[in-house]
Amino acid sequence: MRFRLVHPFAGLLGLGLLLAALVPANAQLFETKATQAFMIDAETGTVLFSKDADQPIPPASMAKLMTMEMVFNAIKSKRMTLDDTFVVSENAWRKGGAPSGTSTMFAKLKSAVRVEDLIQGVTIQAANDGCMVLAEGMAGSEENFAAQMNDRARQIGLAKSTFVNSTGLPADGQQTTVRELAQLGLHLWREYPDLYLYYGRPDFTWNKITQRNRNPLLAMGIGADGLAVGASEAGGFGIVGSISHDGTRVIAAMSGLANDRERAEEARKLLEWGVRSFEKTEIFASNEVVGEAQVFGGAKSGVALKAKAPINVLLPIANRDKLTAKIVYQGPVSAPVEEGQPVGTLRVWIGDTLSQETPLFAAESVGVGTLPQRAFDAAKELAVGWLR
Repeated sequence: MRFRLVHPFAGLLGLGLLLAALVPANAQLFETKATQAFMIDAETGTVLFSKDADQPIPPASMAKLMTMEMVFNAIKSKRMTLDDTFVVSENAWRKGGAPSGTSTMFAKLKSAVRVEDLIQGVTIQAANDGCMVLAEGMAGSEENFAAQMNDRARQIGLAKSTFVNSTGLPADGQQTTVRELAQLGLHLWREYPDLYLYYGRPDFTWNKITQRNRNPLLAMGIGADGLAVGASEAGGFGIVGSISHDGTRVIAAMSGLANDRERAEEARKLLEWGVRSFEKTEIFASNEVVGEAQVFGGAKSGVALKAKAPINVLLPIANRDKLTAKIVYQGPVSAPVEEGQPVGTLRVWIGDTLSQETPLFAAESVGVGTLPQRAFDAAKELAVGWLR
């Protein structure tokens, strides 16, 4: 399958018109009861499904993914080890331990707990006391740790997430999006493969109390090995799930579900659809010309565009006609144009979901045109430039 995209362009106004014309209404390939949902292919980062993915939501216990990112990063960079210990403060014990009535690993007051055990308490049992002990041990206070969480979130590309504590317990100003939760899950899987494995463990025993993993997907036999669940009065029931099937891994985040049963079922359906409904397809080979961009004042009227590597997409198996693509750039591009110069992007949609964007570069150099050529381009711009 090949797309032949010749002379597509979009200026500042034209871009909005292009998108409006290109995206059909009610074109989702999958339906879910979740108020917000987002799913990506782990290998390529391709967006497979999106529904109100950028709507701010309270993260609830799903915020613990960011807490674990901080911990995993400290271990990977050798600032901390699994055998280090932190003491359970009265604050952590009272607000997150047995007296709190919230999810806990039942760490004893003033006991010293190994970092590895705290990680298991958080990843398996969503332990609030485990989060607080880690936060206080790493940053002196939970408030200071939350500030560091936000700095780190920006570093890894989470622009809309704001964390006020390490646990996700209700707090003014604490918010995220399902898009960023899924991206965070993907980041954990890619950057910390050895530590990520804790999310798939079925249970954990601490203080002589055994608790099963709170993730309902693990017991379904669908290849799930993560990641987190959460629930809040404002955001309903949510989940960040990851499954692997026949070499394909997808990660999804959902929110706004009515109860834990609906959360488990909707997550299962979306994730299984994700691993079974797409096939990897090369639409442009390496160094193949993808299309052309208009050139202003050049020796040629257009410049060929290509990507730096083969362009692969995850093509819907049952709805191939729902995949559309378009080259988008601000143009026309002013001459001279140098070979390898960034020009625009190839945007690919699956239904009405913007699935992926691939940078495009000039495949050739285009010099400045003659005076008559430049005069002709100038006249053309005066005549039609306002339409873009």
